[in-house]
Amino acid sequence: MLPFTYALRNLFRDPARLLQTVGGSAIVVLLLIAAVAMNQGMDSVLSASGSPNNVILLAKGSEESLERSEVSLDAESAAATSISDITTKLGVAAVSGEITYQAPIRTATGKEEQALLRGVLEKALLVHTSVRLLDGNFPSPGEVMVGNLTHRKLGVPEEELSVGKNIYFGDTAMRISGRFTAPGTVLESEIWFDRNDLAILTQRDSLSSIIVRMNGKSTDEADLFTFQRNDLELAAIREDKYYEKLSIFYQPIQIMTWVTAALVVAGAVFGGLNTLYAAFASRIKEMATLQSIGFSRKALFTSLIQESLLATLTGTLIAFILAYFLLDGRTVPFSIGTFTLTMTPSVILTGLFAGILLGTIGTLPPAIRCLLPSLPKALRSN
Repeated sequence: MLPFTYALRNLFRDPARLLQTVGGSAIVVLLLIAAVAMNQGMDSVLSASGSPNNVILLAKGSEESLERSEVSLDAESAAATSISDITTKLGVAAVSGEITYQAPIRTATGKEEQALLRGVLEKALLVHTSVRLLDGNFPSPGEVMVGNLTHRKLGVPEEELSVGKNIYFGDTAMRISGRFTAPGTVLESEIWFDRNDLAILTQRDSLSSIIVRMNGKSTDEADLFTFQRNDLELAAIREDKYYEKLSIFYQPIQIMTWVTAALVVAGAVFGGLNTLYAAFASRIKEMATLQSIGFSRKALFTSLIQESLLATLTGTLIAFILAYFLLDGRTVPFSIGTFTLTMTPSVILTGLFAGILLGTIGTLPPAIRCLLPSLPKALRSN
């Protein structure tokens, strides 16, 4: 075998090629890490947002969109009295009739962005058990409560949504009464209104949905209620299943992310092939000389792979450093909330695997071509 230092020294024979290989590998691995982190982040926030113990009652035909659903106000009390397996706390049934609405919200500085608004009463805390109040209090009439990541969704500094500040729904000013957290869920990007306020502002006399917290994970009682009360025209779906359907809706975006990453990787591999073909073509005579003094083609092939891997893994290391500072912990807004990019073990392994593939697959054809000529022919080459 050739000493490892031989491959290391050869890296610096052409600094321009080395810089191109390291930089190209870093960019490719960074983009791949970003793609994997984005897809995992979106899947994670959607899967964590729904509870298997919660059942959503919404209008038939609107099972894939709470915003389109319209449910009678009477259905809330009917569900509370008719479904027997509802969780209760201090004698209060965990049933929350809610209004869900997408609308532009303006901050005090004049910046306006779309946000998901939820009109609730205090009973909402019985079904959304992940919600914890960080500061202030639950909204009274004329007030709102904002999620811990709502400022990311609106694209404003966190201070603009502090307790006591105002936000604007149209021309109506709403005072921020509190801030809440619901780690890892889309709820953290929402704005919670008093339900009656949001009904008046949106000019509606119906609910979007009724969320019922059950003692178990079965929806049988809720399904039976919807069948018995055909006049209400309701459908029942477990909350985690609802968000699972939403993740299917976002799959085309995820597929496009993967396709883009794959095209970038393919471009990098073909670009690397061209570079290495040119670089190795000038070393055919060198390889033949080494063979003539006793080194096998296998040893030379291994040395060429080592040389390539040193460059691509250096680029991979740079990509990891950039991803840690530029991507890790960054929140990304999407239509119904935000998700966080995280350098999970699977993301790191994907980046490392990509760096190894770039260093091996991109090297195989040029290395084979460099070592393929017979020894006499290779020694005579220029």
